[in-house]
Amino acid sequence: MTSTVPALGALPHALDTVRAGEIPPARGSALQAVLLDMDGTLVDTEGFWWDVEVEVFAALGHTLDDAWRHVVVGGPMTRSAGFLIQATGSDIPLADLMALLNTGFEERIGRDLPLMPGAARLLAELAAHRVPTALVSASHRRIIDRVLTSLGPQHFTLTVAGDEVERTKPHPDPYLIAAAGLDADPARCAVIEDTATGVAAAEAAGCHVVAVPSVAPIAPAARRTVVPSLEEVDLPFLHGLLSEGQTPAPHSA
Repeated sequence: MTSTVPALGALPHALDTVRAGEIPPARGSALQAVLLDMDGTLVDTEGFWWDVEVEVFAALGHTLDDAWRHVVVGGPMTRSAGFLIQATGSDIPLADLMALLNTGFEERIGRDLPLMPGAARLLAELAAHRVPTALVSASHRRIIDRVLTSLGPQHFTLTVAGDEVERTKPHPDPYLIAAAGLDADPARCAVIEDTATGVAAAEAAGCHVVAVPSVAPIAPAARRTVVPSLEEVDLPFLHGLLSEGQTPAPHSA
């Protein structure tokens, strides 16, 4: 069973209620938990969001510039929708636009929801070894719950949605909340992300990051390993990221 989490400030009083099961952190290893982004990381949906944005604005009488796609990818909906309103000069209220985008996206994933290569295998491996996991997304709860029907809610100890935190990515709050909910030290968490926005959030939280770029390139950096696909990522690889004196084999996207 998957659990959602409360606000960051409420966590010290609520940790016993946010855990979904008696799954202890991997105390025998430096790796205590794995925190995973959703869109573009586990499910191949970053293109879906752009398609829906194009369709919604076309209905409003506006054409989106394809160059804006890199601006809106990976961030909170308030930021991406607000940017598109400003860029197009549309007079639609932000709340109305976000409702249209969420509805359009739900309809789109209702027709097809492809997983990223290696996602199903990785989730099954983490579950088989009882590694505490969290799904950490800037998408709203209504979207996460729809996607979980395909990913399998049993694969996640808890989930964090973008509309349930005061500050979502690129702020560190979602990853700090997830780590606290799993009773894990952020410095001993591995985060898997596909966008610069998500990487920035995870690194600001002090986590080790595996970047699997989906739309725009991401350069390797300290405490950041870039791989071309989740097919490169398995549990020994994640353990290697955090093992003292051991550096994972270099990868490039």
